[in-house]
Amino acid sequence: MGEILKKHFSSEDAVVEALNESGISATHDLVSQLLKRFSNQWLMALGVFIWAKNQTGYVHKPEIYNSMIDILGKSRKFSLMWDLVQEMSGLNGYVSLVTMGKVMKRLVRDGKYNEAIDAFRGLEKFGLSKSTEAMNVLMDILARNGRVEDARAVALEFEGCLTLDYRSYNILSSGYCKARMFGDARKTMEEMEERGFHPNVVSYTAFIEAYGEQKDFRNVEIILNEMQEKGCPPDLITYTVYIRALGKARQINKALEICEEIKRNGFVLGTQFYCSLIHSLCLSGRLKDAWNIFEDVEKQGVGRDLGMYKAMISAACALSQDESALKLLHKMEEDSCKPDVQTYAPLLKMCCRKKSMKMLKFLLNHMFENDVSIDIVTYDLLVHGLRKQGKLKYACFFFQEAVLKGMVPCDKTYKILLEELERKNMAEMKGKIEKLMLRAKELNRI
Repeated sequence: MGEILKKHFSSEDAVVEALNESGISATHDLVSQLLKRFSNQWLMALGVFIWAKNQTGYVHKPEIYNSMIDILGKSRKFSLMWDLVQEMSGLNGYVSLVTMGKVMKRLVRDGKYNEAIDAFRGLEKFGLSKSTEAMNVLMDILARNGRVEDARAVALEFEGCLTLDYRSYNILSSGYCKARMFGDARKTMEEMEERGFHPNVVSYTAFIEAYGEQKDFRNVEIILNEMQEKGCPPDLITYTVYIRALGKARQINKALEICEEIKRNGFVLGTQFYCSLIHSLCLSGRLKDAWNIFEDVEKQGVGRDLGMYKAMISAACALSQDESALKLLHKMEEDSCKPDVQTYAPLLKMCCRKKSMKMLKFLLNHMFENDVSIDIVTYDLLVHGLRKQGKLKYACFFFQEAVLKGMVPCDKTYKILLEELERKNMAEMKGKIEKLMLRAKELNRI
């Protein structure tokens, strides 16, 4: 099946036909694996979905439908996404808050804010009732995507029938912090107290994260002191956020001081904390110290997670230590830690920088074998990186592959590639790239 699905298909029907001819039987595990592998290739994923659904004796679970809806939404195939939601509504109990959460998230990320809010307003059409929990899902999506005022408007629209809870207020406060609207965040906390909810660690940590991102550590310390005064001492998550901010600001000595302080205070350090510390050390160029902690965490009873591996791989690649980076990738397999597409980004950049086509081929195969779907960001990375190193033939190959998989390369990538082809007098290839981009945009309008 892997070899079949490495081919390019012009439609989902062609995918279905190829899979029918393979004689392979669908199972839930297989379909789930394939949808993960093609999570950035809606046409392939939809073909797999239809093929499995048409097989005798096989019925998709709700989770499979939810995965397919997320893929279609991510690929901006909203008409197909809604068709699938309608299909699910005819199946008893299939549409859930998870389903509509994915729908609303994808609409918001595409700038369709009113449509996302309308989806919430119409929950009853799909057999769901409006609730504070459901409203919090929508508000959280809006606030995380820079639309905290829309989240507030939703809360006001439904205040007559839905009551805000702890999470509702924290979503709004955090959203205002994210938007650097600290006055409004404070007003939300005051309103929270008026309604009988005392601001908790989550409420204050949002301020620390926002101030930390601005490198405003004076205000971070003020918030930490306020937490102590209010009888709401920082927890390990708060300190983890603080350590991460200090690392990004290259204030590693302060980060290490905080680390020692919280150890003295009896905190049991966990995976997320060590991940932030390792990331901070890597950003500060202290790779040896990061390695020591990375090797030592298991002795502390802490498992290595994806974030730790990504930080170490990124640091090794920045120093062009390809052997160390690849050893880390292999060690991930030993630790049963599955890589994601961001894990490979620094490795692919390093390959382009070193003009190592052999290593690049290995990594792309490694991604396929680990069911990691290459997204348009990764294709843009490859096109830019290879173009910079004079590997125009390969840059054009990956541009073409992205289009054949139903993706639209960003305009900047397209223009820079065309300019380079023109500069090198590669008129035939330039014409081919222009036709590919036209095709990609036409297909995306469908």
